[in-house]
Amino acid sequence: MKTSRTQSAPPRKKIVLLGSTGSIGENVLRVAERFPGRFQIVGLAAQHRAERLFQQAQKFNVKQLGISDPGTAQRHTARAPAGAALWCGAESLEKLAALPEADVVVAAVVGMAGLKPVLTALRAGKNVALATKEVLVAAGAHVLQARAQSGAAILPVDSEHSAIFQCLQGHPAPHVRRIILTASGGPFANRPAVDFEKVSVADVLKHPRWNMGKKVTVDSATMMNKGLEIMEAHWLFNIALDRIEVLIHPESIVHSLVEFVDGAMLAQLSAADMRFAIQYALTYPDRLDGRLPKLNLAEPGSFHFALPDEKRFPCLALARRAASEGGTMPAVLNAANEVAVRDFLQGRIKFSGIWRIVETVMGKHRNNKNPSLDEIILADQWAREQAKRLMDA
Repeated sequence: MKTSRTQSAPPRKKIVLLGSTGSIGENVLRVAERFPGRFQIVGLAAQHRAERLFQQAQKFNVKQLGISDPGTAQRHTARAPAGAALWCGAESLEKLAALPEADVVVAAVVGMAGLKPVLTALRAGKNVALATKEVLVAAGAHVLQARAQSGAAILPVDSEHSAIFQCLQGHPAPHVRRIILTASGGPFANRPAVDFEKVSVADVLKHPRWNMGKKVTVDSATMMNKGLEIMEAHWLFNIALDRIEVLIHPESIVHSLVEFVDGAMLAQLSAADMRFAIQYALTYPDRLDGRLPKLNLAEPGSFHFALPDEKRFPCLALARRAASEGGTMPAVLNAANEVAVRDFLQGRIKFSGIWRIVETVMGKHRNNKNPSLDEIILADQWAREQAKRLMDA
């Protein structure tokens, strides 16, 4: 007797995408477009690029939209696609994060703007695909508390943390000795003669491997990005800070490694394309053929690894210090860095001014070792004001 068994397709995951017009957001939509039977975009939000947001909404037939910058929202309200609801202001991100129909909220906004939406999503029981590392940097304990109370998941989107997440599958925490985050080193790690007092914005934005947004590209060049990622890994994987190391790997093929107590190491490798990490976060625990670029290991010829020079890149040491002190200090470091990077991009300060401002603001701060969420937000605001005063002095 013949038997037949049919497998029904899994229901489509409904996705809210916060930060849809940035580099990560655009790549999330490319992944979703590749798998129309698996994903449905039900909410989109941007900060400034209203026209691009509306194009995305029309292409993916999205009816719930948000623009977080109030001025941009006011100017473009009348031009929203027919039938779409447009939420305005910073609260728009929280409105979308709490959409009842959403299964997953992708947090790809820049900086602390992602904190309240991520908490809203977790408290509503939504899984969060997290690209906005600053959320964990500033308020890791509160974010994990919200996750624990709702049972929702946080799925890493950063390529390094996705790599660690993949290497840890099936391995209990006591088996792990340390994790190693790799770093491309940005445009300057292999150029020791570069004078940081003279580099231009254009020089800093010439990343040798990754096509990213401006803020994270500057953070990569100062290596602040790797310092923030140390804190992100500490919270995501519940591992002590002194068991998280960094290696410069200019080829950007090995995205991070885990060393186990027996000395064995596992690494995750792929081409330098953010869609690998994004797709895994969205399809987890499944793996699908997204027709992403195949990796030819013979092509690079050889891989290189080196310890970072923390004297040359003081942002990494500042981040380690903030992480070690804990409390409100990581939020202060992050806020001062966001202001300093913005002003560097606007041509108001030198590249080296970024870490000088961050260090000065940290030096002024009286750390609160056990802050409430409101106290973290106040520390963030205080640090931004201090950084602005330094710039205006």
